[in-house]
Amino acid sequence: MEATGGTALYVCSLLFFFFLTEVSSEYIHIPTLVHHGIEGRSLLLSVETRFSLDEVEIQGTWSHTRPSGTRATLVTFTKESTITDMMYRNHLLFREPNVSLLIRKLNPDDEGDYTLDLNIEFHNKTGLVIKEKRTVHVTVDVPVSSPVIEKNPSYAVIEDKSNVTLSCSVEKGTRVVFQWLRDNVALGPNDRYHFSKENSTLFINPVRKEDKGMYSCVASNPASPGRSSKPVELNVYYGPYNLEVNSGQGLRTGEVFTINPGEQVFFECQADSNPPNSYVWISKSHNATQVITEGPRLKVCLYRLAQAEEYLCRAFNNVTQKQDEAQFTLVVASLGPGKEKHTQDGSSLSPLAAITVSSLFIIGCMLLFFLRRTCHPKRVLMSIYNRPLSEQKRPHRSGHEDATEDFGIYEFVSIPGKMESAQASCRSLARLESVQDMHTTIYDVIRHVPETPTHSLLN
Repeated sequence: MEATGGTALYVCSLLFFFFLTEVSSEYIHIPTLVHHGIEGRSLLLSVETRFSLDEVEIQGTWSHTRPSGTRATLVTFTKESTITDMMYRNHLLFREPNVSLLIRKLNPDDEGDYTLDLNIEFHNKTGLVIKEKRTVHVTVDVPVSSPVIEKNPSYAVIEDKSNVTLSCSVEKGTRVVFQWLRDNVALGPNDRYHFSKENSTLFINPVRKEDKGMYSCVASNPASPGRSSKPVELNVYYGPYNLEVNSGQGLRTGEVFTINPGEQVFFECQADSNPPNSYVWISKSHNATQVITEGPRLKVCLYRLAQAEEYLCRAFNNVTQKQDEAQFTLVVASLGPGKEKHTQDGSSLSPLAAITVSSLFIIGCMLLFFLRRTCHPKRVLMSIYNRPLSEQKRPHRSGHEDATEDFGIYEFVSIPGKMESAQASCRSLARLESVQDMHTTIYDVIRHVPETPTHSLLN
């Protein structure tokens, strides 16, 4: 009875220990359960053991299950020996003591699940065998080759009437992700852009003007960075758009061109179109139309115009079968000087006028300053004010006011002494005038007027 009770207690202890170890601890640990290997490189399936090999006996296997479902045992091992399948002997390396597995030079056939089955028996726990099982998933990524684009149709397409399919493919590569670009700008789905599940195909429906450009695709996967394809051009026929008539002469107001009489004027008709438009110029007068010329340029001789006349430029795209028109009126009138150019050019006159006025003002200020420094206006006014009253009131005579006053007897008196110079300076003359009582004038002219000038002349 006592033996039976002791056996039951021992079994309960073993079960409790086994349950406790299963719940609370692991004897092996695999850091990564999913591996992305690269073709041609090695891959280590690392396993960490949490026990001492001296205290246990182990027995285990590594097996490989391919995506197709076939299963093969790769390695069978114990603590003392290792048996590797002959087919994988040069391809696998079992690494003791941590029971890890090294796969050399991965290839696509190495993909699948790798399962480790391990039985652990502790020396101090007779009869207790712990089973551990772990599965690791391995993928093998093949680096992508340069992608290639195929365009369908291969020729240019017409806007709003055609659709285009662009396909991107690689010769090598697994789990490839594609990205589409137009003129180096990434594209995303919208109302007209549709992508396949892997983004390998771009479908544009319908094609429009803004779709023209250079298309390229970038292929990438975890094994390699993105690789770009050679760009492929998508040529789209469109237009005409934004038709307008321009001239470098005259004055434009809206759709009216005013030109000086007697001139000849040139008009240019332009529109955004692919291929280029064909242009026709039409004259409209008295409810009648007449084709003048073809081409984007029109020459009009204004001397033939007696009154305002209406013109029309018509642009036609032969591929898209679309057309557009621009109408304008030509008026002959005198614009005056400086009005020959477009009204926008008139704005450039105001800065020029400002510069001219500023320059004249600066020059005037400089002249005024120069005259002030050289003439001394204050000194001139003071000299005039300080003159004798008789000199200030002396009338100016030119010698021709009254001939009768010139009659008389003149006497010239010279001053003894030799003059130092034939001409006297202004300062010497002023000194002589101030000393009248000393008779220092150069010549003293004495006029004797007869008492009866008329009687003397008659005698």
